[in-house]
Amino acid sequence: MGLFGRSGKGAPFDWLVVGLGNPGPKYANTRHNVGEQAVALLAERHDATLKGGRDNALVAETRFGDERVVLAFPITFMNDSGQAVGALVRRYRIETPEQLIVIHDELDFPPGELKVKNGGGLAGHNGLRSINQHLKSQDFLRIRIGVGKPDAKEFGKGHVLSKVPKQERELLDIKVADAADAAEMIIGSGVDAAMQQYNGKPL
Repeated sequence: MGLFGRSGKGAPFDWLVVGLGNPGPKYANTRHNVGEQAVALLAERHDATLKGGRDNALVAETRFGDERVVLAFPITFMNDSGQAVGALVRRYRIETPEQLIVIHDELDFPPGELKVKNGGGLAGHNGLRSINQHLKSQDFLRIRIGVGKPDAKEFGKGHVLSKVPKQERELLDIKVADAADAAEMIIGSGVDAAMQQYNGKPL
């Protein structure tokens, strides 16, 4: 069961939406931070402000219609994202992994591809691996934004952390908006509807 269903104070929130990335201006517009950009966009759309506080994360509490939603960006650096996510799951009394949506960059997809996934493997992604370690569950929902692969594996870190060329940046901005739309659709209509809409075919 991991951390889910643990009692906290106050009424449980319905959803926790986490955008992964690295903190600080140096990383703000890199490929690795597309998840963070999507959460920032969601906060803007719902008139919420991401604020620092406890739990090593910038957090905004808001509503999507009748659903109580927490938006969060861990500021622990990608490899320790689970530390913040575990604390947020406890604090906001998120009862099941299916109420956690993680938005992240995906090297295995070309830029411009976006897919919604329900649970599954960690695909070598350090942020997802850290979340799994802290939650003892891989059953959370993911919105994966393609950022493409570098020419050789050893360039992976440089690729996700380097400045993005203008044309690709414009494409990623569209996908960040799509990721925000996908999160709203999961919350409003369910993950199956979002998978149908964004994946084109079941994964």
